[in-house]
Amino acid sequence: MFKKVLVANRGEIAIRAMRACRELGVKTVAVYSEADKNALFAKYADEAYYIGPAPSSQSYLNMDKIIEVALESGAEGIHPGYGFLSENSVFARKCEEAGIVFIGPPSKAIEQMGSKIAARNTMIKAGVPVVPGTEGAISNEEEAIEIADSIGYPVMIKASAGGGGIGMKIVHSKEGFKAALNSIQSVAASAFGDPTVFIEKYVEEPRHIEFQILADKYGDVVYVMERECSIQRRHQKLIEEAPSPVMTPELRKEMGETAVKAAKAIGYENAGTVEFLYSKGDYYFLEVNTRLQVEHTITEMITGIDLAKQQLHIACGEKLPYKQEDIVHRGWAIECRINAEDPLNDFAPSPGKIRRYRSAGGPGIRVDSGVHMGYTISPYYDSMISKLCAWGQTREEAIDRMKRALYEYVVAGVTTNIPFHKAVLRNEAFREGKLTTHFIDEYNIIEDVKKVVEEDTTKGVTLASVLDNKDLKIAAVTAAVGSYVNAVKKQTK
Repeated sequence: MFKKVLVANRGEIAIRAMRACRELGVKTVAVYSEADKNALFAKYADEAYYIGPAPSSQSYLNMDKIIEVALESGAEGIHPGYGFLSENSVFARKCEEAGIVFIGPPSKAIEQMGSKIAARNTMIKAGVPVVPGTEGAISNEEEAIEIADSIGYPVMIKASAGGGGIGMKIVHSKEGFKAALNSIQSVAASAFGDPTVFIEKYVEEPRHIEFQILADKYGDVVYVMERECSIQRRHQKLIEEAPSPVMTPELRKEMGETAVKAAKAIGYENAGTVEFLYSKGDYYFLEVNTRLQVEHTITEMITGIDLAKQQLHIACGEKLPYKQEDIVHRGWAIECRINAEDPLNDFAPSPGKIRRYRSAGGPGIRVDSGVHMGYTISPYYDSMISKLCAWGQTREEAIDRMKRALYEYVVAGVTTNIPFHKAVLRNEAFREGKLTTHFIDEYNIIEDVKKVVEEDTTKGVTLASVLDNKDLKIAAVTAAVGSYVNAVKKQTK
């Protein structure tokens, strides 16, 4: 096992990786930007090094500086977390060349999956089902229109180098195609430095189902159950659960074995996720996330497997301790991503200082967070406050526990999406497991969020009074949104 590991990330995922290291007796090294000099993760580590100003391009994306710190501190490995450099093949290769273990897949595997077009063609050759579409990049507008016509509308235009829900657009008719194509090419060029796009048939009523995999250096690969991630806004996940409500033992075996086939096709090692679109009994390869996912927590809760520890063991050259038949699940788990964002303002980020904070607890609840009272949500980074997870013996119990945990959660000073999560969890279609990636629009969830906000006023005043009787006006907005502040002030005078 490693003696010392550098965690090239921040916030809750940095703490998650450090917790795994601490339990294994591994010393940890944090790197932090100017904005994070007082952050919890930087204090939690055994050592911490300043690496640059707040903008991520000058700090958390500074490959050479991070490797320099790793060498200076004597770290043998680098855990990239998720985001930032976690799926950057250049960084993985730089680690390899510096004699530092990149705690993730080989740079070659990352590179193969970094281009959606290359990934798609690799999977076709491996016999993995993909959505009908182009085999290569779109070279010109006329060709693109011709291809879209032949596939049939609606179609999805995607940036080849895209990720995180960025660089994707659904086009329902020929009339809107040119504008959509130009838009995605522009976004792709500015966000990823690569304007390459391709076209796929748009899958109707899609569910987003992903399979967690673990692969060692000796060719052994297992799937560690699946997760349903269909509750999304702008193609970005907000609520995940494990297992999927639509899954049967037969379908799980088939899709799981397909995920293993996909991993073996690219010589995958370490933890990763094979994502699929599922619709009306059919499923199609979407992409491979070559890192630890945000939502790995719920897989850990239903299987008892510590995925972050397994990453470390695999990176050290150890064999997988599991055969496929060893992996079983117990109960149900749900994750809500608690973000500082306003669901009534198109989920716009809400940076600011957390003035009051009390996380949920009790039976079956897990909170992965890097914040605390007085912490400032920076405008420079992702607005995540925490990952709130609930486990139950059944899906119904997991939902009920999550509803209770959301009731308990107190976050004041910034607008949060807690009302959104409450609105979804009490929706009858959600409780019945009738999910698609268009759930928010299909069930007009934002209108329900407005009702939740109104209901939350009294609750905010009541629970906030426990924290500070002198500041009810601030605490009353717990779990509410910015547009509601004036009404709260009137009620607390």
